[in-house]
Amino acid sequence: MRKKVTVVGAGNVGATTAQRIFEFGYADVVLTDVIPDLPQGKALDILESGPLVASDAKMIGSNSYEEAAGSDLVIVTGGGSRTVARTYI
Repeated sequence: MRKKVTVVGAGNVGATTAQRIFEFGYADVVLTDVIPDLPQGKALDILESGPLVASDAKMIGSNSYEEAAGSDLVIVTGGGSRTVARTYI
């Protein structure tokens, strides 16, 4: 059974991390973010590159953590703390 990796944060770092994991077929990937439709769109773009890079991994984007259940690894790239910090400056 293939491993499962969740990447939290679909910005530049998170999307690139998810893309590399997917491209090399290391694991199935769940890409999550709080911005509606962002992780779904990026996941679809990455998934559609599968035939070109010969990857048979699965890729899903989500705004919740339900799909992350059972992940073997969670990588947090989200910058939420920076957003919170800016509100106090």
